[in-house]
Amino acid sequence: MSSTLLNDLNEKQIEAVKHTTGPSVILAGAGSGKTKVLVSKVVHLIQDKSVVANSIVMITFTNKAASEMKERIARAFVKNKKIQLGYVGTFHAFCCRILRIDGHNLGIDRNFAIYDDNDQQELVKWVLKKMDTKKYTPSYFLYRISAAKNQLITPNTYLEFFSDYNAAQVADVYDQYQKLLEKNKALDFDDLLMKATTLFTRFPAVLDEYQEKYKYLLVDEFQDTNYAQYVLTKQLGAKYKNVTVVGDFSQSIYSWRGADIRNLEKFQEDFPDSQVFYLEQNYRSTQSILNFAYEVISKNQTHPVLQLFTTNSEGEKIYTHEADNEEDESIFVSSEIQRLQEDNLYSSFAVLYRTNAQSRAIEESFLHFGIPYVLIGGVRFYDRKEIKDILSYLRLIINPDDEIAIERIKKLGKRKWDRFKHFFAEIHSTKDELTTVQIMDKVFTETSYLDLYNPDLEEDYARLENIKELKSVAINFPVLTEFLEQVALVESEYFQGERKGNSNEGVRLMTLHQAKGLEFPYVFIVGLEEGLLPHSRSINDMFQLEEERRLFYVGITRAKKKLYITFARRRFIFGRRTDGAKSRFLGGGEEADY
Repeated sequence: MSSTLLNDLNEKQIEAVKHTTGPSVILAGAGSGKTKVLVSKVVHLIQDKSVVANSIVMITFTNKAASEMKERIARAFVKNKKIQLGYVGTFHAFCCRILRIDGHNLGIDRNFAIYDDNDQQELVKWVLKKMDTKKYTPSYFLYRISAAKNQLITPNTYLEFFSDYNAAQVADVYDQYQKLLEKNKALDFDDLLMKATTLFTRFPAVLDEYQEKYKYLLVDEFQDTNYAQYVLTKQLGAKYKNVTVVGDFSQSIYSWRGADIRNLEKFQEDFPDSQVFYLEQNYRSTQSILNFAYEVISKNQTHPVLQLFTTNSEGEKIYTHEADNEEDESIFVSSEIQRLQEDNLYSSFAVLYRTNAQSRAIEESFLHFGIPYVLIGGVRFYDRKEIKDILSYLRLIINPDDEIAIERIKKLGKRKWDRFKHFFAEIHSTKDELTTVQIMDKVFTETSYLDLYNPDLEEDYARLENIKELKSVAINFPVLTEFLEQVALVESEYFQGERKGNSNEGVRLMTLHQAKGLEFPYVFIVGLEEGLLPHSRSINDMFQLEEERRLFYVGITRAKKKLYITFARRRFIFGRRTDGAKSRFLGGGEEADY
């Protein structure tokens, strides 16, 4: 191995890189340099083992990660620009390439279209219109169809695996949806995986060509693979078994997208000779943060847990803050950021939370304190679709000539607009006798607005939580005009904040799911209460509870220098006041003095 490469790696990383023949599992903890190890292994294969570069495939989950790997490999071979790997990119793009070349064996047109979310919605709408059913939304059926495809379940075999009360209807919609895709010479994203694995299963000679072409396979973020992605990995690696899978199962947080934590066990069963390498040296955080992370994650029992260590300093203790309520919590976070910001950029701070609805109180506090912020992967609370819909209904009750509000409600559908017009006279005449919350509830009842969202779907459930959070605001402003004035003032502060300086220079606000892969010197994790983290929907299921703990672990390991954990004794959340019980996950943090 080249001395330059060797100097940049620790002992365990070198062991993982040097294993070039046969299957291997690299369990790479947070901040342990897994990308460096993957890239180094590829360089080692080409430079020191004389492996032909175009026989190597690197698969990851995002185009951003793929681009970073390509750049690092290019830098390593700067003197030989002809070096080009067989493939570096995502599972879906890899499968697309295969199907463009060999999909004709399955009757797939080489020029097939790839349908995005909007295209899929339209197709299912056509199916439902023909079936004359409005009981479930297109999103519901697409969620179920996607889940089936990720498990490689076809319309014909659907009822062999699902027997719930509406499984037959889902199977019917799935069948008709698939026929429409074929008619339009189109595939959806899940088809890319499903069709590629089907191609390899039905045409062994085609699979053999790819096994001969790509003799070395490296799969990043293996803990996030679904069943279809696992099967594809197994198929490609079955002949030469030069398969390296890399992941940290303590960061497996996407089961709701189909990620299957059991894929590690499957891999070790299907590749019994695989060697396991443990990367536990962390280059990101202080030892105090890593100790706390281990104390939290070590309670999990369904996956391997790494005990991270670092040569960094011990660092400050984890600071836990018990707030009176969500406002007190937000003020504490704002005050601490202002205190520390004198020596740091605002972008050095991140505030993480379990649900999008929690951003509302933080956003309003930041606006009050004049703290710039950037919502990562999300939309500001009062700009969210469902919030704007409801505010439009409420504005019309005060001002029936509000054309902007009228147009917005009309876009929700003729039936909802007709229902609103039907009860408008009654609600308009009694608006001064009702509280804001009572008016809201009447709107929901009379228009059936909430039927737009299915609580069984993760995204819809989050929207329903946002609506309940809007009711939390309404409780504090029982007079409708005063409530709408408050919202208008907050929106005005949004606008004023946007006009000041660089929008990139702000505190990062995001959910814990969105924080994966990022790092910040200072991290605040807010809302560590039973029902929030762990989420109320997870408390009675051991596997979901462990995923919630992994989610907390991901948040903890984002912090480089200092970590704050906050919880509240009482909280107005999701439209009601609750007495907060400190999260069961908080066994390690302790109150610290400055």
